[in-house]
Amino acid sequence: MKIGIIIEREYLTRVKKRSFLIITFLAPIFFAALMFLPAILMTQSDKFEERRTIAVCDETTLFTNRLEETDANTFLYINKDIDEAKSLVKDGEYDAVLYIPATTLNVPTNAEIYSMKQLPMSLTSHIRSQMKQVVEREKLLASGIDPAIVKASATTINLQTIKMSDKDDGEQKSFGEFEFILGLALALVIYFVIFIFGSQVMRGVIEEKTNRIIEVIVSSVKPFELMMGKIIGIALVGLTQFLLWGVLTLVISGVASSFLPTQDVFSAGTVMTEQIAEAGINTADDSTLTEVFEVINSINFKDILWCFLLYFIGGYFLYSAMFAAVGAAVDNETDTQQFVTPISLLLVIPMVCSSLIASAPDSSLAFWISMIPFTSPVGMMLRIPFGVPIWQVVLSVAILFITFIIFTWLASKVYRTGILMYGKKTSWKEIFKWIKY
Repeated sequence: MKIGIIIEREYLTRVKKRSFLIITFLAPIFFAALMFLPAILMTQSDKFEERRTIAVCDETTLFTNRLEETDANTFLYINKDIDEAKSLVKDGEYDAVLYIPATTLNVPTNAEIYSMKQLPMSLTSHIRSQMKQVVEREKLLASGIDPAIVKASATTINLQTIKMSDKDDGEQKSFGEFEFILGLALALVIYFVIFIFGSQVMRGVIEEKTNRIIEVIVSSVKPFELMMGKIIGIALVGLTQFLLWGVLTLVISGVASSFLPTQDVFSAGTVMTEQIAEAGINTADDSTLTEVFEVINSINFKDILWCFLLYFIGGYFLYSAMFAAVGAAVDNETDTQQFVTPISLLLVIPMVCSSLIASAPDSSLAFWISMIPFTSPVGMMLRIPFGVPIWQVVLSVAILFITFIIFTWLASKVYRTGILMYGKKTSWKEIFKWIKY
């Protein structure tokens, strides 16, 4: 009953704060902007980029009238020496001059571009690409090879990974790149949630301890009940915020998409198609949409969601208990660094090893990182989208919650002693003494 009152107090106190309301309602707008702003800017990029006239001083005459112009760049071929061309740039007649010096070799490979302003990387990349195509074509022709034949011989190999199981129909396509991105996204969410809301637990304890409110509260509530009430109350605040973020993001995205021009949607779809192609999915035919749905269907979102909730709750409770103990052991936030740093490193380990886990999700390293309770909330979420045997998930969750119970008991012993300690520098040695009391 008392824990329920504490949970209600912690929840309502934080939900009614102005900072909570501002972050809750502004974050979805930010998320929606991240989704639609790139598509809008991509289609309107030509309006933001000023047109440039590039003078081409080609001593080799190999590139004359062979550089492809763009919407923002016009190439003007001039028959002047480089010094005179640079003077014209200084006078403002040209925005830049591309100088291709004569060479003793059959094909030039060096060039210089002069400008009074910093040129965008897109321009230099475009010039480099165009010159490369011309040079390669000339080399092929010099060797008696038709460039059209070389272009026609270019072939893309699509290698599809199929995961098998003991069932008769147990074959399913696997898309490692998407599974890694999904796992990394879920791991990052758990990583940041643990630190953000765990730190709130720690700061709440320090604030109450500093204001001496804690002395009044513990006169009617057991320290363990107070600690658990704070942890659960702040956890509910986090879940409420995530739920509101999801709903508001979908609503804002739906409203924004109704006002977004049709060509912007097509541009966004084109970008997505290119990204899918880079990830190894064939987009050369009309089956692109089917393959995208295959990617989605290959992921068991139901099991991933359940695992996410279990590791979210278990990881949050485990680390929040430790953060609460740290808050009770110190008098201000400046003294928390020596205790928070070792705790933080435990969660950083799986993030550092994320690429190794993704490349070999069944390796012994990935297995042990997903079993050790301090790293399993992040480590297991990196592995889950790739498919993990059910016994490993059950074992990992069991170890996590057993460790949570043990550390909650240990943290409560530190908490009940530390919350009434004032004006004394706390060390690890002192904390171990409190545990033995």
